[in-house]
Amino acid sequence: MQGDKLSLQFLGGAGTVTGSKTLITVNETKVLVDCGLFQGLKELRELNWSDLPIEPSEIDAIILTHAHLDHCGYIPVLIKNGFAGSIYCTPATKELTEIILMDSAKIQEEDADRANSHKYGGHLKCKPLYTRVDAAKSMNYFETHDYSQWVLIDHHIKFQFHNAGHILGSALVEVKAAEKTLLFSGDIGRKDPMLLYPPKRIEQADFIVMESTYGDRSHSNEDVKAELLEIINKTIDRGGILMIPSFAVERTQELIYLMHLLDEEDLLPRVPIYLDSPMGVKSTMVFDRYPEIQDIPKAHADNMFSIIKYISTYEESRSIVADKKPKIVLAGSGMLEGGRMLHYILNHGGNVNNTLLFVGFQAVGTRGRDLQQGTRSIKFFGEYHEVKCEIHSISSMSAHADREEMIDWLKNFKKEPTTIFLNHGEPHQTNAFRVKIESELGWNVEIPKLNEIFEL
Repeated sequence: MQGDKLSLQFLGGAGTVTGSKTLITVNETKVLVDCGLFQGLKELRELNWSDLPIEPSEIDAIILTHAHLDHCGYIPVLIKNGFAGSIYCTPATKELTEIILMDSAKIQEEDADRANSHKYGGHLKCKPLYTRVDAAKSMNYFETHDYSQWVLIDHHIKFQFHNAGHILGSALVEVKAAEKTLLFSGDIGRKDPMLLYPPKRIEQADFIVMESTYGDRSHSNEDVKAELLEIINKTIDRGGILMIPSFAVERTQELIYLMHLLDEEDLLPRVPIYLDSPMGVKSTMVFDRYPEIQDIPKAHADNMFSIIKYISTYEESRSIVADKKPKIVLAGSGMLEGGRMLHYILNHGGNVNNTLLFVGFQAVGTRGRDLQQGTRSIKFFGEYHEVKCEIHSISSMSAHADREEMIDWLKNFKKEPTTIFLNHGEPHQTNAFRVKIESELGWNVEIPKLNEIFEL
């Protein structure tokens, strides 16, 4: 209604690609779009332990764009601290979020136990940010809705989801409040995603909150399948192990799909391929349940996972880690911030015949980014370990749109928005994208600072 007060506050994802949280306030109603965990640099991770500038009990609802940890990983903390509202998302997002939160809690519990047993924290007792019990309780707050279904939060605010083409179930969020339309991109997918339908084209919004992860660059146009095959062949030919730190959702399934295609063409070397990730296995099973939101032929969807050997138990994993024979291993975490891939690097990272292949964005402060930039000694399990194996990256596999794809998506708007806010990017990426938008579109661009409030 006219006279309603509307504001945005950026509680995360401002000046960084992690911790996404944007608070919409309409009069007394407060809705959080995304509730992500900060990752990477220590000063960012420490924000997960700091109080928000608003009491969680004052937040009426959370709208979740997708299931990645930097968008959903703070939910159990918010609930522990008093949040008691509904969490809205798509059905696939709910399934994937449960997998990701439980895995996150498990890793935190294990890291705390390891730190305490080895005294990494000195005389202080380390504790997890949240436990598996906390993560499981969080799922009681979820309410799912399909794309293009209007949802009324109260008489002040309503929203609907649109396909974002980023990961399974990912959504753009269109919000109607105070006679204005706000559009949140979440993480927006590629113009032609490998497994999903492309992001929905939107024509109108008064305010846009847009990610800028790749705002400073274009993805290469290389043939990803050929590039992957070359790295596989070179590694296997010299008797090595190909280790791929892979994000459990989307990237793992894309890699499996590519290797399935290579196998169909009889190009794939005859070596075992392991998915050594309980979270990756569970996520892959979720993919099986949602063929209607995937854009691949049914024959491929039915058969693509048959080339993979799923590893779930620690006993199986230890056996595969100890085996020095040539193989391909996909395991978490994607940025080497935890997970089983660290055990492979511990055992095989010192062998020059082996290869470590990055297939996704590596945030500043992560072990993955350090290795990408030439560091050859990384710290994990409380000690430094030398990495002598080959390091490769395939950047064009990113599930994020690049600057040209994002500009192309924005050009579909029939009318210039009042303001476009750029978040979820490192400073140089966000600033480069601001310049691109201003020069090509002539739009008003704001780059929010952490906790900054904008009256709309």
